[in-house]
Amino acid sequence: MRVRAHVFVRGYVQGVFFRYETRTKATQHKVTGWVKNLRDGRVEAVFEGEKEAVEAMIDFCRHGPPGATVTGVDVLWEQPTGEFDRFRVLY
Repeated sequence: MRVRAHVFVRGYVQGVFFRYETRTKATQHKVTGWVKNLRDGRVEAVFEGEKEAVEAMIDFCRHGPPGATVTGVDVLWEQPTGEFDRFRVLY
């Protein structure tokens, strides 16, 4: 079953390769969507794919890459749209 999650990650998550590691993991899990830094210091991402793969991405966000300190993750479940052809880092 395909699902979509809109995720906001709080903590020390910028400047630690969070976006690039997220893209690597998403590609491994065949998840599409995007990730970007927000001005308030959070990282925002949209994951779309099979439920187990999207859940794996959310689990990754709860820990982040080495150097990150995640203090919280908010997840909004949305209807999948199929609009993405790959996973991108947005600037």
